[in-house]
Amino acid sequence: MSDILNIAPDAPIWNSCGFDAVLTAQTVFKTLLSFLRTRQEIDFLQNGKSIIVNLSLNNDEEIRRLNREFRNLDRPTNVLSFANIDDDDFDKYLCISPEIELGDIIIAYETLCKEAAEKKISVHDHFAHLLTHGLLHLCGFDHQQDEEAEYMENLETEILQSLNINNPYQE
Repeated sequence: MSDILNIAPDAPIWNSCGFDAVLTAQTVFKTLLSFLRTRQEIDFLQNGKSIIVNLSLNNDEEIRRLNREFRNLDRPTNVLSFANIDDDDFDKYLCISPEIELGDIIIAYETLCKEAAEKKISVHDHFAHLLTHGLLHLCGFDHQQDEEAEYMENLETEILQSLNINNPYQE
């Protein structure tokens, strides 16, 4: 089994982020999958198949376009996740595919930097948090209800702590 994070640096602005976004993304990806495989009962993570995720390091303009097209929100956002687990055929796909493609994540650089500055945290740490958040969505976690949100936030916090990143929800 070899998990794969396909990273597309789709916006050149990411070259000035001040850290190795590709290395950070790979570390977060591997850490999160290891964490979930050992601490959660998610059937498709226990079947020995490789997990594949696509990550686009993008900009506000592109994420605004996607947000408008898929969520009817005409504004940029920090991260978008398009989870294959939400597809009606996901269970059938699990049975026939030798690997599991969980979906796509897009992170917008300008919004990431703006939020990090507002929160007075490093861009690196906020990037790790947004990627963790997006990956959890691809694995089926959500935050529509208060109880779901609290559970997801606790998972994010634990995963980030294992990466020596402070709790992003602390005031």
